[in-house]
Amino acid sequence: MTRAGAVATDPREDEAIRGVYEQLKAAYGETHSPGDIQAVVAGACAVFGDGPVRDFIPILVEHRARRILDGASG
Repeated sequence: MTRAGAVATDPREDEAIRGVYEQLKAAYGETHSPGDIQAVVAGACAVFGDGPVRDFIPILVEHRARRILDGASG
């Protein structure tokens, strides 16, 4: 999974974001396409891209993406 326009990040953060994508794909795969999920994750990453404290970015991305996907499925 790539993050379009994302700033260079720590490989651990990239791995965590890939994990978020996989979790969301498992949770929302019946109602959303993998491409839609990837787009939501990439969009959430863009929101937090300039955050100075990187440790919480993956969890913030997951929470934002879940809110979007939950709203989009209803």
